[in-house]
Amino acid sequence: MLTLKSRSIAVILSALLPLLAITSSKAIADDFPSKPIEVVIHSSYGGGTDTTARMMMIRSRRNLETDMFVVSKRGGSGATAQSYVLSKPADGYTIMALTQTHLYTIAQGKSEMKIDDLVGIARAMDDPTFITVGKDSPYQTLNDLVAAGKEGALNWGVANIGGTEHIGLAQLAKVADMNYKPVAMGSGLQMVQGLVSGELDATLPNVSEGGAMIADGSIRPLAVMAKERLAEYPDVPTTWELGYDVSTSTTRGYAVRAGTPPEIIEKLSEALVKAMQHETFANYLLSSGLDPETSVAGTEVWDAHLKAEYTKAAEALRELAVSE
Repeated sequence: MLTLKSRSIAVILSALLPLLAITSSKAIADDFPSKPIEVVIHSSYGGGTDTTARMMMIRSRRNLETDMFVVSKRGGSGATAQSYVLSKPADGYTIMALTQTHLYTIAQGKSEMKIDDLVGIARAMDDPTFITVGKDSPYQTLNDLVAAGKEGALNWGVANIGGTEHIGLAQLAKVADMNYKPVAMGSGLQMVQGLVSGELDATLPNVSEGGAMIADGSIRPLAVMAKERLAEYPDVPTTWELGYDVSTSTTRGYAVRAGTPPEIIEKLSEALVKAMQHETFANYLLSSGLDPETSVAGTEVWDAHLKAEYTKAAEALRELAVSE
């Protein structure tokens, strides 16, 4: 039986434990990072995800005062990289380079990772999607294109079945009540090439994929799938202002395991955002036609964004009968 004295000590200790945990967490965060940080990608070295990560790391190393290195874990459309990240401690020393491919793999149940296993720390890229037609297309507006789709299924180019463009197209078709035929082209470049050749009636390239051909007049943008017009394309209306409440973009960002101390998440977020707002990374985005002001975001914005993207993708994939 506990004595009065021992019960008093137990009460005091129980009151002190939360304070000790906070102090310990703060001490860990103050000492972070004390060793190199690895950035895990799911694709090959030299690709877009790798290049973006290395551009981010140029200044992030300085901000965090530690080395950073890229590790490629290929396979399973991101599943291998996800398993690797899950095998690491939730301590901030393992960062996952996150693309929508990861979200689709999780949504389809092809990985042991769940969306709640991740916390987004910083967004690097937000690349909105255009709805485009060829320069000689009879469709002058998005409403023209939708009206034609109500009459019969037009050929719409997408990179891959069940990919970002296909999901965005499916959502547009749902709210517009139109028909469509998705044609898998393999890449954004092949999508716009198919439009120019006349193989496609319409397609959905990102700003970085279609910007040059829009500029030279090879293709015409009818709308951008976003809530607000793009500063570089002020004359292109948004889907939202045309009455179609659908947004689609390709994103890249960074995440750590859930359970990572909040102080470390905040420290990483601040360091990465500061690095990507620097002219070195900003010029990298500008060279792709992207706006650094709207692309780069910290943990609060990015974590909410990726969770919303996951929910949208999971629902769309179920309706398309792509998920398991």
